[in-house]
Amino acid sequence: MIIQINRNDIAIPERSTGMNLLTFLREELRLTGVKIGCGKGFCGSCTILVDHKPAKACQKTVVDIAGSSVLTIEGMANPDGTLHPLQQAFIDAGAIQCGYCTPGMVLTAHGYLMRNPNPTREQIKRAMAPNLCRCTGYQQIFEAIETAAEHYHL
Repeated sequence: MIIQINRNDIAIPERSTGMNLLTFLREELRLTGVKIGCGKGFCGSCTILVDHKPAKACQKTVVDIAGSSVLTIEGMANPDGTLHPLQQAFIDAGAIQCGYCTPGMVLTAHGYLMRNPNPTREQIKRAMAPNLCRCTGYQQIFEAIETAAEHYHL
């Protein structure tokens, strides 16, 4: 079985096909930007993109994503190593507090902006609702997404 993860084709060993996807990404591939949160799909800390759509890694097995394209936060940066404009917008807006929820927030926003590059604030709020931040309010997160949206019009 082959899965594309962060633009790389990964051959999945047979022993790993039934593994929880979150565990596989963190322990087998060392992609620790995928965070362990509630383990029940409620918090969004483990959000990744599967075929450009947000998915909770804690709720999937490796075999669930066979033949899919997966993006984790480790794959968001540009090939030259510079941050993606959305990542930079999160930094510039002060939308990173402790940072634990940030990878899931960024990926959820990225998936949404790819489908809707001109969202209203209300649409952003609805799109981000599956992701929880325990540190502070969400205003800086919403501002970062609004700022980054201009880069999705290309």
